[in-house]
Amino acid sequence: MRRFLRPGHDPVRERLKRDLFQFNKTVEHGFPHQPSALGYSPFFRLMAIGTRSGAIKLYGAPGVEFMGLHEENNTVMQIHFIPDQCQLVTLLDDNSLHLWSLKQHKGASELREEHRFTLKGPPGSPPSATQVTAVLPHSSREVLYLGTESGNIFVVELPSFRVLEDRTITPEAVLQRIPEDNCNRRSCELVEALREHPKNPSQILIGYSRGLIVLWDLQNNKATHHFLGSQQLENLYWQRDGSKFISCHSDGSYTQWPVSSDNRQSEPLENTVPYGPFPCKAISKIYWQTTKNGLPYIIFQGGMPRASYGDRHSISVIHGSQQTAFDFTSRVIDFFIIFSSDPAAEFEDPAALVVLAEEELVVIDLKSAGWPAVHPPYLASLHCSAITCSHHVSNIPLKLWERIISAGSKQNIHYSSMPWPIDGGTNIAPDPPQRDLLLTGHEDGTVRFWDASGVCLHLLYKLSTVRVFLTDADPNDNMNTLGEDEWPPLRKVGTFDPYSDDPRLGIQKIYLCKYSGYLAVAGTAGQVLVMELNDEDAEHVVDHAEADLLQDQEGYRWKGHEKLKTRDGPVRFEAGFQPFVLVQCHPPAVVTSLALHSEWKLVAFGTSHGFGLFDHQQKRLVFVKCTLHPSDQLALEGPLSRVKSLKKSLRQSFRRIRRSRVSSRKRRGGGGNSSEEMELAPVQRKIEARSAEDSFTGFVRTLYFADTFLRDSSRHCPSLWAGTNGGTVYAFCLRVPPAERRMDEPVRAEQAKEIQLMHRAPVVGILVLDGRSTPLPEPLEVAHDLSKSPDMQGSHQLLVVSEEQFKVFTLPKVSSKLKLKLTALEGCRVRKVTVANFGSCKTDDYSENDLAVLTNLGDIQIISLPFLKLQIRYPCIRKEDVSGIASCVFTKYGQGFYLISPSEFERFSLSTKWLVEPRCIVDVPEVTSNNHVHKSGTENAARKSRGPGKSPGDCGEDERKSGRLMEHALLNDEKVLKEIQSTLEGGRGSYAERNLARSQLGHGLSNGGAD
Repeated sequence: MRRFLRPGHDPVRERLKRDLFQFNKTVEHGFPHQPSALGYSPFFRLMAIGTRSGAIKLYGAPGVEFMGLHEENNTVMQIHFIPDQCQLVTLLDDNSLHLWSLKQHKGASELREEHRFTLKGPPGSPPSATQVTAVLPHSSREVLYLGTESGNIFVVELPSFRVLEDRTITPEAVLQRIPEDNCNRRSCELVEALREHPKNPSQILIGYSRGLIVLWDLQNNKATHHFLGSQQLENLYWQRDGSKFISCHSDGSYTQWPVSSDNRQSEPLENTVPYGPFPCKAISKIYWQTTKNGLPYIIFQGGMPRASYGDRHSISVIHGSQQTAFDFTSRVIDFFIIFSSDPAAEFEDPAALVVLAEEELVVIDLKSAGWPAVHPPYLASLHCSAITCSHHVSNIPLKLWERIISAGSKQNIHYSSMPWPIDGGTNIAPDPPQRDLLLTGHEDGTVRFWDASGVCLHLLYKLSTVRVFLTDADPNDNMNTLGEDEWPPLRKVGTFDPYSDDPRLGIQKIYLCKYSGYLAVAGTAGQVLVMELNDEDAEHVVDHAEADLLQDQEGYRWKGHEKLKTRDGPVRFEAGFQPFVLVQCHPPAVVTSLALHSEWKLVAFGTSHGFGLFDHQQKRLVFVKCTLHPSDQLALEGPLSRVKSLKKSLRQSFRRIRRSRVSSRKRRGGGGNSSEEMELAPVQRKIEARSAEDSFTGFVRTLYFADTFLRDSSRHCPSLWAGTNGGTVYAFCLRVPPAERRMDEPVRAEQAKEIQLMHRAPVVGILVLDGRSTPLPEPLEVAHDLSKSPDMQGSHQLLVVSEEQFKVFTLPKVSSKLKLKLTALEGCRVRKVTVANFGSCKTDDYSENDLAVLTNLGDIQIISLPFLKLQIRYPCIRKEDVSGIASCVFTKYGQGFYLISPSEFERFSLSTKWLVEPRCIVDVPEVTSNNHVHKSGTENAARKSRGPGKSPGDCGEDERKSGRLMEHALLNDEKVLKEIQSTLEGGRGSYAERNLARSQLGHGLSNGGAD
């Protein structure tokens, strides 16, 4: 029977694969793309954010996150929590209302959509008759009041969404109680605001767009008071005792109205234009908060002088003689105030101002002097400057972790010490098993260090490389400097700043050694900086070295951007990573690859022209190697050059056509037996070898250090390997002096091997396996007892990963041993590859190293080492999402991150053992209902979608189907893709796919996984 089994089918291995591999999208890090609505529950201290793609996200204490998705993918216009209930109502731009609830299930809370409803008018009525403009959840928790464009106010029962027609408040009923000489039918069109009386639930305040305000008695169904504003109304706010209310208007004014005991028309107590007397923009929202000292807080959005400051996005806070207009760099969506929610309290005593801007969340501490900002533990604005690259480091040693946190804390002294005020719910997820760092490089020359250990992506430290160079902007400039007499009293807040002083500052490659604390970063203009961690501020000279990658070439002229000018003399650096040497490549092209070996004190760098090796201990260039082909003229134009050679492109196109015709004739003229032989062999696509004349063949894609057998099988030595876009692998033998003579003798390098892959596909990865077929450990990993010493007795193997195939060679002979043709068999190309360690979820005694591979189709494949057998395949990113694929970064333990928008990372896991996802609970009263479950992350999509007997790979099509809805939510227009793609250069692509929550209504949502 054994001979009838499929080749490679092993039941034991299949069971082991189920214990090792499992695909889950677990959590989204960063700031929601295109937020459109904001809500807050004072009772549960939870905040809700809605987006233009129909997503809704709830946040509480750090680690407390829930996410849901409206099936319609329409813009969320308004969010309202039901008073004292963990239920909320959302209004979409298609005029539909949705009721959501938080309920407990299997020990954790879930966000469920309970009901949906669309208000319908009588047959033949215009859409404006039922177009909802204002929503008021009544404190009875039984009804919603819905104000419309027509002026009607409908009453809807909760939770059934049944319209109580007999309780509708019509404009005609309102006008009956108001003298005719004061208003007409048009005065009651478009309900702008609905507010419940703070002391009397049977009264509501109705504000109409044209300025009429009515106090309506719900019990007697009549108007008790009316107030006539002279300007178009924008919003209303009750004072706490119910004796007065505030209205704000389109001319930049606000008015205080008294509510008397009789029912006569009231005159305003005061009318103020805070930034008058010149014409001002509308005040769209206002708060009037009472305090114990008697001076109220008046907080409002807008109202700036139209001519001079009409383009500012501001929220003003006035408290006695103190007045500040907080100036945001992106449009303000909405804001709320956190104050005492105790109904027995006599005063509000505001504690914090929470502002949702289009690109960031800003929280202002109103208790502390100067009203400083509060450092957010989540919802980080990842794209405060566009992300250009990322780098993940797992299992950071405690000492390095503490030093990074210490350096970051010195940068945060301007933040408030107030605890995070939005602290609802309880995080019940286990503590992260290790400390992980995610480093992001940005267009403005900064590197940000993020705590990626758990659900909250928290900024630890920001490194800037700008001080090394001379730019137009002075780094000592303070954006918040404000003259005492300046009016309006604007103050910049927030971190979002999308404008780069110089695009050449952009960070392209990052490499951090977690054992030595050395950091190498490389940029757009050929700059390579080597840094070390210093716990104190320091002033020193940064040593410079030049690396001319065209030194042996003649007739080449660089047409791209110039190199950055450096500062002369000592430069002062703050505590943290401080550069001590700068290597400048010539031509100053984008650095495309980077490797650092902290034990040998060497850094290797590559561009589209070649690669070099630098000794950062002796601060000496060891060697450079030019990889340019004579036809690589395009490599000299630079990524920022607009010059394109049309003649060159046409010539290459005709050559490709000619080659394809010749090869097709050869195939037709082949022997008669070839068709029979092809039928016996596996079906393979015909992959033509690429021409050496194709552009960018010298583009260095990967660099790799290894201590292996390069010259003969008896002696191993340090080596440097480089792979190019043209399928060439260079190997250099290095002679590194021993430690006692390290500063006296130079490091020497000699080229030992040059391998040319026949198919000339770009080399994207190089790896050396030791005698046990285990990847060589990282530098200093063995010295820190975190890895076994490599086996130097058995023969080593070289794995070369190109875009089209995986190939294993023996060392030192470099003879081909094994290969896996990916493009010929699968039709895809390798985009990212890394070695990941997968542990069994059943036992701690077993783990194995495999290759995690991301293809241009967005699939992730796991391939075994050293036999190159495909273990499993998962659909992860949409194939159209080129930039999402380009931004993907794998971790050492089978997780990964990729950008689904310019401001959000999607986190996924390939491992059953290493899984980071939200698990939280909010104690809420149970409400009986049966419907669609949206989870906080307690159950995993892939696990639940598999039935018994299915392997993890069997759920791929189901996941792809359930993900279509959310992918459409963000990426159904090209505008978003272009915005993302613009931050990456050189065809490396865009970030993307909104698998925001592979969920349709009726599917549970586990922050990225469907039930």
